[in-house]
Amino acid sequence: MSAQSKTHSASSSDGDDGGPGGADDELLLAALLDGMDAALCAFDADGVVTHWNREAERMLGWTQHEAVGRRGLAGWAVRAADAEEVEGRLLGAMDAPGRQVHEFALLTKDGGRVLVRVQSSGVAGADGRPKGVYCAFSEVHAQIDLERSIALSEALLEDACWGVVLVDADLRPAVANAYAARSFRVPSRTSMLGRPLGELLEHGVEELEGALQHVLAEGAPPGPAEIWVRLRGAEDAEKERDSLEAELSPGAGPPPQAERGELDRQCCWRSGFLRLATPLAEEPVPLGVAWLFQDVTEAKRAEQAAARLRFRDSQSHRAARAAAECEDPMEAATVHLDFALAGFADHAVLDVLTPPENGPDPVPVPRLVRAATTPAAVHGHGLHIEPGTESGLPVAYVEGHPALQAYQRCGSVRASVGATAVPEGWAEARKWPQGTTHGLCTVLRSRGRTLGVVTFLRDAGRRPFDRTDAVYAEGIAAHVAGSVDLALQARR
Repeated sequence: MSAQSKTHSASSSDGDDGGPGGADDELLLAALLDGMDAALCAFDADGVVTHWNREAERMLGWTQHEAVGRRGLAGWAVRAADAEEVEGRLLGAMDAPGRQVHEFALLTKDGGRVLVRVQSSGVAGADGRPKGVYCAFSEVHAQIDLERSIALSEALLEDACWGVVLVDADLRPAVANAYAARSFRVPSRTSMLGRPLGELLEHGVEELEGALQHVLAEGAPPGPAEIWVRLRGAEDAEKERDSLEAELSPGAGPPPQAERGELDRQCCWRSGFLRLATPLAEEPVPLGVAWLFQDVTEAKRAEQAAARLRFRDSQSHRAARAAAECEDPMEAATVHLDFALAGFADHAVLDVLTPPENGPDPVPVPRLVRAATTPAAVHGHGLHIEPGTESGLPVAYVEGHPALQAYQRCGSVRASVGATAVPEGWAEARKWPQGTTHGLCTVLRSRGRTLGVVTFLRDAGRRPFDRTDAVYAEGIAAHVAGSVDLALQARR
């Protein structure tokens, strides 16, 4: 370092008196130059090399002692044929304002050639006269790689067709693009920065934060992950969910606003994660996680609907084959309900109209008799009257009961406790098993007559019934109605 300092002092043309302050300045300058990531050299006004740092030595192979003190670059760092042009462009920066950028080939010590991009800037003395020029240079391909990386980052954060969120080590968004802002339903990209993910998401926060923490600790996962989340907001739609009955016949209008809002807030994001570390430290220092995601909600819902439809078709086929082996038509009706429960409901209740209708007009006050329940009553779900039509005792349904509404409307009716806590006695008041929170009543029709009502029930662990469920229930009711009609004919 002392030899290096002496060389710099000897080659300096700033008129320093060589005192202690000047020596310290030279030592500091030498340390700064050698610590730079870019190759750097400097020339005085006569074109003599005055500075040459370690990165320049690494790139070209010429040591500082071999480079400093040479006049120009001809014959050692530049081909003689190109020297005049190259030196003229470099030294011309002393008379030109600002920074000049050039590209040309330099020679390495072993005879190779390196295409470099040079940024040169003139240096003036206290009197304003040019005293030399400083040049920083790097290999062109490295510079191009850097520019491509910067351009890619800017494109991802501006125009990408998927979400990009840079999450810091505290798991808070630090940078986000426009797609991400739209996905989170926030007014602008900056409005989601620095906020905990729990303020943006209602469900799925634990899973997402767990994935981010895993990436910070272990690195990027081998493949993308599909994460279901529910966005915060639209609470009014949640509160307005109808906790009573809503008609769900296929010809009805659009679903309630609360149901649409609930579906809109649920999203499936196909996510990829990359751990970010600073390239400036000797050991990786985590900067956060780059989270890239696409909204695949519609595709996933279509896949789930298709899988559900295949399963239900299979169940209907199996139920039809099993019911065909039953001698008792009412047993066949119960078999249809047994197969329908799988993946659909927790309980099914079959109420038959007694006496049956004699014409197309509905009975003003129907007498519905509990004919069957499936599965059989267990502890905590017992019934006050055992199922069976022999007694003819009607179920004590109150006015406005969903089963009576389904009969009167000749369609399907849904009942749900809604988003609030289950009111005490809600299921018992409707003569349903304890723990029931959602019901779907569908009328039984055969040969132009109404024969009864079948009710499907779900406990608190399941979601409410929707329109697709109503269509499926009506298909089951058609099979059940045929068996019930046959049973009633056999009893006459």
